[in-house]
Amino acid sequence: MFGYLRKTFVSLSIRNYRIFFSGQVVSLIGTWIQRTTMGWFVYRLTNSAWLLGVVTFLSMIPSVFISPFVGAWADRVNRHHTVIGTQIAFFVQSSLLATLVLTGVINQNVQYPILILALFQGIIEAVDSPIRQNLLIDLIGDKKLLPNAIATNSAMFNSARLIGPAVGGLLIILFSEGVCFAINAATYLPVIISLFFIKLSYPALKPRTESTLKKIASGWKYAYQSFPIRYLIMNLAIYTLFGYSYSTLMPVFAKDILMGNSGTQGLLMSTAGIGALAGAFVLASRTSIKGMHLRLIGVGLMASSALILFSRSSMLGLSMVMMLFIGFGMMMTNATTNTLLQSIVSDDMRGRVLSTYTMTFQSMSPFGGLLVGSLASKFGPQTALLLCASVCMLWSLNGLRILPRFSNDMLKMLVRNSNSSVYRAPRLRFTK
Repeated sequence: MFGYLRKTFVSLSIRNYRIFFSGQVVSLIGTWIQRTTMGWFVYRLTNSAWLLGVVTFLSMIPSVFISPFVGAWADRVNRHHTVIGTQIAFFVQSSLLATLVLTGVINQNVQYPILILALFQGIIEAVDSPIRQNLLIDLIGDKKLLPNAIATNSAMFNSARLIGPAVGGLLIILFSEGVCFAINAATYLPVIISLFFIKLSYPALKPRTESTLKKIASGWKYAYQSFPIRYLIMNLAIYTLFGYSYSTLMPVFAKDILMGNSGTQGLLMSTAGIGALAGAFVLASRTSIKGMHLRLIGVGLMASSALILFSRSSMLGLSMVMMLFIGFGMMMTNATTNTLLQSIVSDDMRGRVLSTYTMTFQSMSPFGGLLVGSLASKFGPQTALLLCASVCMLWSLNGLRILPRFSNDMLKMLVRNSNSSVYRAPRLRFTK
């Protein structure tokens, strides 16, 4: 048992990554408390599925305009110091939200501060996410451990996803939404403190050889001309636009379809977190990326099938079972895409490709929220989710057709970029 756990969490043997992990796990619980609370709070105030989509849109759309520039600068900034700055900005944003809700400034008649703060959050996230993705390789310092580090990071994220929604749903019942927002603000303090204990040094910058716009253009060209990268980005776009948007409708399903309350919403999201956590353990136990591209299609079919069944369910028990499979499939889709991208990309293009990954996820999510919110307003939440899930299923079935080409081109990229070590199982290595 100890040997299995040691292999599963081998990346935590790296000091810098271990410190980063310890701070993030507390902060992410607060993040999931706020996500659960925000959806419930907005829907309680407005009773509008469309406005739920608008809040999601504003919190993510800045990435479309900001992330490409951040990706182009990722290899010319101190990523460690930049992440410290973004975490402080998140603390300020969350504190403002908590203060305005607790003092009653935000109420049924005054809602525009929510939209402003959602946009502020989106701007911070557009800077933080690409830089934090690049920081991962700085923290572990060994490419062979990159798949394990990504999987362990996903396990941390989904452990918080398991705990946060349940705690958030309970806190709303016992106290108020404002208290939940205040707790989230407080949880940024441990991660900020932990980041100051991380020791990283960066080499001197090389002279700039091309403009920022040219770097962005060359990154997009590289991603488009590399078939495996192009397919992975497209797969992420489809599942983010049509699949992940299910979370926007969680307050509607909890209140109107399952006839529950905020606790019901928290229970559904925590159940999805259990499935996602199980998926993270499966990924962490893998010692190479071999076979991941086939599994990417399989988990897509699983998630879309579960979404279809969830959309037709009016029973809490069945809905919770489906949320297990949805959480497992969606997490595996996201983390597998991230792992494959970071494994096959060349080092000089890593920042730009990861910014494309972030931009895709962050830009498709708001449009997905608007799409599913609009469809729900017109056809009802169950039909809206059924339509979106059907698109995901058709896309994954099409993926089976191009699998041979994907496999062949991926192996060529691994060899060309000297990354073939991630295709083989690494030896366990433990450092202080």
